[in-house]
Amino acid sequence: MANKSKLVKFAELANMHNVFEKKPVLKGKWKTDFFKNSAPIIIELACGKGEYTIGLAKLFPEKNYIGVDIKGNRIWSATRIVNIENLQNVCFIRDQIDHLNEYFIQDEVDEIWITFSDPFPRDGDHKRRLTSKKFLEIYKQFLKKDGLIHLKTDSDLLYNYTKEVLAEFPSKILKDYTDVYAMNKNEELHNIQTYYEKMHLKNGLTIKYLCFQLL
Repeated sequence: MANKSKLVKFAELANMHNVFEKKPVLKGKWKTDFFKNSAPIIIELACGKGEYTIGLAKLFPEKNYIGVDIKGNRIWSATRIVNIENLQNVCFIRDQIDHLNEYFIQDEVDEIWITFSDPFPRDGDHKRRLTSKKFLEIYKQFLKKDGLIHLKTDSDLLYNYTKEVLAEFPSKILKDYTDVYAMNKNEELHNIQTYYEKMHLKNGLTIKYLCFQLL
């Protein structure tokens, strides 16, 4: 199953009821038309194979979760697990994060998770970082006023860059952990470890975490 060609996987994605590929058809209707409840919506950006999305969905079945990634191969792997385990509170969007304001109306999303996203280390790529001003402006269009954004990263660069951006952007940092494990905070973050987090820990890197609101 896991060795299927990308073309076969992409064809299957097109027929999966819980994958939306460049189709913002549920804008403003996620709760009524897909999840069929009034529970909070939490999204994970650059979700990869959906480890955090799926982990949270299992821990909190009373909430709705949407993973977002552009890589079809990763979305296929995540959705396969969701379908095998029959998780009804999870779905995925396959699209560029730049386009997310096309998928949600104002105040439709309660929380955003950014877990081990690419820090784009070259200076010229800073606008591609998911906590750049460009992206914060996009999130502000659909995140609730008191909504939370969680950043979990091994990258000192992304962690420090995010704090610099937030210092100049209307925002409020609620939690700031420079070393999640040394501070015994991973239980607070639901003890979920992605593939990359395990790899980073094995390599002796520290895991940083920020929780903030946009004002």
